[in-house]
Amino acid sequence: MQTQIKKASESMERRVSHMQQEFSEIRAGRANPGVLDKVKVDYYGAPTPVNQLAAVSVTEARTLTVQPWDMSVLRQIEKAILTSDIGINPQNDGKVIRLVFPPLTEDRRKEIVKDIMKISEDTKVQVRNVRRDLIDKLKAMKKSGELTEDDLKQGEKKAQELTDKYIKNIDTISAAKQKEILEM
Repeated sequence: MQTQIKKASESMERRVSHMQQEFSEIRAGRANPGVLDKVKVDYYGAPTPVNQLAAVSVTEARTLTVQPWDMSVLRQIEKAILTSDIGINPQNDGKVIRLVFPPLTEDRRKEIVKDIMKISEDTKVQVRNVRRDLIDKLKAMKKSGELTEDDLKQGEKKAQELTDKYIKNIDTISAAKQKEILEM
C-alpha cells in the first residue's frame, strides 16, 4: 500500500512541476529567461536551446540580454527568436541581442489570468485522477486479499490528504502567478 501511495505522490508532484514549467513560459510583461526555453537554434545541424549557446540574463525589469559564447551564432539566435512565437523583436547590436518586453494591456493581463486559471484547474483534475486511480488500486488490493477493510479506509484517507496537499499547493502557485501578472 505504501508503494502505491508513494507512486501517486510522485505522479502528483510531476503534474505540479509541469504546471510550474508552463507558468514560467508565460510572458508577464517583465523579463523572464524562461520565455526562451522553447527557442531552438540550428547550431551545426543540431537544434540547440538558446541557453546552451549564450548567457541569458535580465539586465533591467523589462529587458533580457542574450550574449552568445560563440559570436558566429549571433545571427542564428536572432533568427530563431524572430521565428519563435514569443512575440518580441530582438535588437541585435553585433555583440548581444536585447529583448525588450512591452508592458501588457489590461485586457491581455485578464486573458493571461484566465489561461493561468485553466492550466491550474487542468492540473487539479489530473491530481484528482491520480487519487482516483490510487483508490481503485487499493480497492483491487483489498478484493484480492492484500489489504484489510481498515487498511483500505486508511489508504483512502491518506490519498485524500495527499490530494488536498497538492491542490493547496496548486492554488498557492496559481495565486502567486496571477498576482505577478496583474501587478502593473
